[in-house]
Amino acid sequence: MAAPIARWLGRAFDVQEDEAGAVIAGFALFFLLFAGYFMLRPVRETMGIAGGVRNLQWLFTGTFVATLAAMPLFGWIAGRVRRRRILYWVYGFFTANLLLFALAFALWPGDPWIARTFYIWLSVFNLIAISVGWSVLVDVFTAAQARRLFALMAAGASLGGLIGPLAGVFLVGVLGHSGLVLVAALLLLASTVAARSLHRWRDARPLHDASDLQRQRPLGGSPLAGATEVFRSPYLLGIAVFVVLLASVTTFLYFEQARLVEARFPDPTDQTRVFGIIDTVVQALAILSQLFITGRVARTVGVGALLVAVPLVVAAGFLWLAFAPTFAVLAVVMVVRRAGEYAFVRPGREMLYTVVPAEAKYKAKNFNDTVVYRGADAVSGWVKAGIDMVAQQPAVAMVLGTVIALAWSANGAWLARAQRRLAS
Repeated sequence: MAAPIARWLGRAFDVQEDEAGAVIAGFALFFLLFAGYFMLRPVRETMGIAGGVRNLQWLFTGTFVATLAAMPLFGWIAGRVRRRRILYWVYGFFTANLLLFALAFALWPGDPWIARTFYIWLSVFNLIAISVGWSVLVDVFTAAQARRLFALMAAGASLGGLIGPLAGVFLVGVLGHSGLVLVAALLLLASTVAARSLHRWRDARPLHDASDLQRQRPLGGSPLAGATEVFRSPYLLGIAVFVVLLASVTTFLYFEQARLVEARFPDPTDQTRVFGIIDTVVQALAILSQLFITGRVARTVGVGALLVAVPLVVAAGFLWLAFAPTFAVLAVVMVVRRAGEYAFVRPGREMLYTVVPAEAKYKAKNFNDTVVYRGADAVSGWVKAGIDMVAQQPAVAMVLGTVIALAWSANGAWLARAQRRLAS
């Protein structure tokens, strides 16, 4: 059975025969992780609206503060355990958190403070867990392998994002929120098994360089080493700027989505259904693109196409929203933006880290993916709320979003050139 699968992967996706097992393990890692996360995501979105759209910036600020608090703990783990074991420690900690939330939902259903805490926790969890999962991939695969294989493994995330919301819709009536959280905890534990398979695959095929020995050792350094690495390196700082612009665009659209969904669908059940439908469409488009487009674009045109195309499309979408601020237009722009991020921007962004040292692949990368991202979330959330309050006209924020998206595209082009220089 394994040989036919390997041959099929080779013909369809340019996967070499001895890479097939690792590709399947990477696909499974992201499928299990995202299925659990997206099972809980529609519930989080409804909780956010329940607290009032005008209060979303407070939840974003709380998420940023929680992320700042989590970073020293992650830095301590990354500096003191063997590099290959970082994921197990982080996912084990998050599994324990999920078990506590399952107990809280069972004992105190409907408690608003538990709901707010869960909203913030899930917003921190998804960035750290996904970042660490990608860190394993950029640690295990070379830059040349990344261009061929990352999009295919990222399709596991999109499939998980497609199955997760559907599973949540079918299971929530039987298991309730507490049961869904328990299922998500089991899926997270299962993803660690897939990560172990990736490390074992690399161990059996050593690169015969310093990275083989380093993978067996702790990274060392201080808990805040990720931040200092980013500010010392123009390249890593450029990636941080990319993340800031990405998060700002995402936040502007997220706030506009919450405003229009609240106005169009006042019933919380309908809101959860709408968010679930949007998630399903996004992941279906993303997985098709990842399987048949992204890898070919990365190999033939380069990483720059992955980092530039989506920001340009989003800039056009903001202009469309400025002239036609309706839910239908917003839904199209949101679907295109999110599907494009999963299919093109995220794999391209992760390829940027294949040319940096080992410590940066975990610490600096995690700092950019969490603290920088959530900090940009919090600041842009207050900016969007302030513009809406002062201007009383959503079109003003949409025009600013266009400018940010164009800057995002220019930054992506610069990073692609820098990555090529470092790789050569």
